[in-house]
Amino acid sequence: MNVIELTHELKQLIDERHEKYMTTEGPVDKKDHDFFNRVKLETQSMFELTEKWRKAAEVYVKDRNVRVHPNQVSSTHENVEMLILHSYYLDVEKKRFKELHQSSHYVLDMILDDTNVK
Repeated sequence: MNVIELTHELKQLIDERHEKYMTTEGPVDKKDHDFFNRVKLETQSMFELTEKWRKAAEVYVKDRNVRVHPNQVSSTHENVEMLILHSYYLDVEKKRFKELHQSSHYVLDMILDDTNVK
């Protein structure tokens, strides 16, 4: 997959995580071993996607004249990982979750804008 396809997938993923966060009642018991195992299993492919996107985006940003800087790629990668985890554990305030969501979308949209795809 190329950076455009991965970026679209990541946007969809964070929107799904946002929806889950907003509609799930919490908090959850962080010591629940079964819940931990379920989260680990369910998030594995999500973390794989974020890692694929990070690698592709780093190459894209490095090789082209774009507005996104490498540190923004790294920060967005970290933000998306936090969104994934917080959407399960519900351990952050809604305001902070929305900020992570919006910040991630901002950088992802900048990449799509620079590729002239939206």
